[in-house]
Amino acid sequence: METMHKVRDGIRKVLGVVIVALFACMTLIGTYQIVTRYCFNKPSTVSEELLTYTFTWMALLASAYVFGRRDHMRMGFLADKITGNVRKWLEIGIDVLTIGLAAVVMVYGGCSITRLTLIQKTASLQIPMAYIYVIVPITGVLIMLFGIMNAVDMYHTDFSVQKGA
Repeated sequence: METMHKVRDGIRKVLGVVIVALFACMTLIGTYQIVTRYCFNKPSTVSEELLTYTFTWMALLASAYVFGRRDHMRMGFLADKITGNVRKWLEIGIDVLTIGLAAVVMVYGGCSITRLTLIQKTASLQIPMAYIYVIVPITGVLIMLFGIMNAVDMYHTDFSVQKGA
């Protein structure tokens, strides 16, 4: 268990650094775009495209980061009232469903769309769209890893006492 927690913390730290770096890039690119548009009256299409793709990457990686912290959005008003083994298996079931969704939609679907867009180029950057879409299966794998780790944590959690009761 300790090794799993260290691995999860390491992945989250790396993800955090990447997310912050992407946000810093977005800030610089956005500033450049504003300057070129309003000061020089010559908008940059490259910066607009870069900003869009950077935001997409940041949002997807941030969603994986949130799953790693088990802070994802959920409607806990019912689950939080349940205790014991029912709660444990409900939490594990939610993690299994999340893993399944990430596997089918993000990993399988993401790999499919990435393969399909290998020959398609972006408008301004002229790079294959596959470079943009590759983040979808990467995020899916991260969410699956975190889901497995979360399920293992839930299996080892004692839900016999209700929190806040």
